[in-house]
Amino acid sequence: MGKRKQKTEVDVVLIGGGIMSATLGTLINELNPAVNIEILERLDVVAAESSDAWNNAGTGHSALCELNYTPQQPDGSVKIDKAITIAEQFEISKQFWSYLVEKGIIADPEQFIRQVPHMSAVFGEKDVDFLKTRYEALTKENLFKGMEYTEEKSLLKEWIPLMMEGRDPNEPIAATKMEIGTDVNFGVLTEDLINHLDKKDNIKLSLNQEVKDIDREDDGRWEIEVKDLKTGEKREIIAKFVFIGAGGHSLLLLEKSGIPEAKGYGGFPVGGQWLRCTNEEIINKHIAKVYGKASVGAPPMSVPHLDTRFIDGKQALLFGPYAGFSTKFLKKGSYFDLPASIKLSNIKPMLSAGLDNLPLTKYLITEVMKKPKDKLDSLKQFMPTAKLEDWAIEKAGQRVQVIKKDPKHGGVLEFGTEVVSSADGSIAALLGASPGASTSVAIMIQLLKKCFPERAKSDEYRNKLREMIPSWGKSLNDDPQLCEHTREKTHTVLKLK
Repeated sequence: MGKRKQKTEVDVVLIGGGIMSATLGTLINELNPAVNIEILERLDVVAAESSDAWNNAGTGHSALCELNYTPQQPDGSVKIDKAITIAEQFEISKQFWSYLVEKGIIADPEQFIRQVPHMSAVFGEKDVDFLKTRYEALTKENLFKGMEYTEEKSLLKEWIPLMMEGRDPNEPIAATKMEIGTDVNFGVLTEDLINHLDKKDNIKLSLNQEVKDIDREDDGRWEIEVKDLKTGEKREIIAKFVFIGAGGHSLLLLEKSGIPEAKGYGGFPVGGQWLRCTNEEIINKHIAKVYGKASVGAPPMSVPHLDTRFIDGKQALLFGPYAGFSTKFLKKGSYFDLPASIKLSNIKPMLSAGLDNLPLTKYLITEVMKKPKDKLDSLKQFMPTAKLEDWAIEKAGQRVQVIKKDPKHGGVLEFGTEVVSSADGSIAALLGASPGASTSVAIMIQLLKKCFPERAKSDEYRNKLREMIPSWGKSLNDDPQLCEHTREKTHTVLKLK
């Protein structure tokens, strides 16, 4: 007889030790402290993949500077509805983080969030016209009040001196600026939240745990087979609810569940690299997150930006990211991840999306082949005086973009995040990438509403939600006084100047 596997029972299993599981676990614990939770992480530390500071842009994505959230239409107008939604969602995150600071769950907000101006910069007459149109459209909205715009070279030298040095004085250039932008270290935030949860008697963090299989029991609960990567021992966990927040691996784990809702979903992996500045003098000359326009064919995660970061308590300066193609679904994943994700149910959408996105594939392969000198040429558009000896290559995180069924095209490549859940709400997975981490609170609240609809209707639930997020259910963009009051409070609590 074989050795009998250890079996435990919990209310909730959270797969993945990143910002999504940390946020969902914290929300569940605040809304119902009695819920038993186990957090499973494949690596020996939490927040080591997409949530790690070096693996993401660290931008508090609030659509203040990201041009891919405001696409230009054929008639020349700029579509801003996505920007408004993302800006609202980031305000929800800030309110929740403020609540956690006031409650003492987060000790020092300056360890994970700092105010850094968010700017957009464009070059050439066509893009200058686009940026001005964008500015005029956004500044009619409450969430974007205070945005500044300029084409004046003298003012640009004050805003972005590093970018103006050595630049052709006749080159058309324009920029917008929002002082209230933020830099967020999601790695530190994730560690704070999970460390807080791990101290509770009814919540357990288990590291070096790889989920091998997920099966539904006859009673509707889920059996998760887990292997300890240190000891090699296997065990089983029975859970009423399972959340899969394992970054790129979420798709592979979702497929193991066998739920019909997962059929037709595929994944397209996108890797990346940064140029990291090693010259302290240059680093200190630039304090802003400056986003430009993506190259033709580039994925949204590759929008170029010259980016002030605060990592390990030190100011840093990054440029990129440079996209690339890899069959891995995680930075510390396997080259067999992509082949393993292909099933009969998703092969048609994946082939269709692949054929429709051949320019993207070509672009990514070209990016992989770029030498350091080629990468420097891209940086020089932002910083004409850049020298290769002042920059080092840093590997960025791995992203998996969602491919889903489409009745017209067979399959389409989606840029964004998507929650896929079973009909009964007992299992859910988060797929996709940006702006995920920044909008994690809103995404996880919507997940709770979808998976626990009756609980979400209760007065107790709603009252607690409003305690954590005072503006919940209201639009800050439609209420200028509420918007101003909310930002004033969160910025005070989070120590944002």
